[in-house]
Amino acid sequence: METATQTTTTWAIDPSHSEIQFKVKHLMISTVTGSFKEFGADAELEGDDLNNARVSFWANTASIFTNDEQRDGNLRGGDFFESSKFPKLHFRSTRIEGSGDSWKLTGELTIKEVTRPVTLDVEWGGVARDPWGHTKAGLQLSGRIDRKAWGLNWNAALEAGGVLVSDEVRIQAEVQLVKQG
Repeated sequence: METATQTTTTWAIDPSHSEIQFKVKHLMISTVTGSFKEFGADAELEGDDLNNARVSFWANTASIFTNDEQRDGNLRGGDFFESSKFPKLHFRSTRIEGSGDSWKLTGELTIKEVTRPVTLDVEWGGVARDPWGHTKAGLQLSGRIDRKAWGLNWNAALEAGGVLVSDEVRIQAEVQLVKQG
């Protein structure tokens, strides 16, 4: 009996149709959204779903944007990312599990040379061909991390109790991949 073999395809992120965001509670009463303006990702897929996918992602920490120049400068500085010393953060997948449109992507997130495991929820949008003949794949990723696990410890106590910035960071990404070759 002969078995069919899957062809491995390489995909790259389409930055003009993708966004990488994070959300953090501020003053414990509202949420601040930030993003990275410079990022990239590569994926290797077998077939038209995420089975056996391998994913690699990076973002330039100096490209952080929260719509507040002073805050962005602080995030690039020594209290947080230390962008001059650690210009990129990285994610490399180690496992993916699921089926259909619901998946769990586990990997290693490295920030400031500290590597910790992270699991993200993935909603697989599928594969389509655009009007210009490019094959695209779409997915949404979400998850939560504790920023202190990567040494992003700065905070300030509030008079009424609580802290200025939550430890929990929510990650949200809308990603479109384009098939290479």
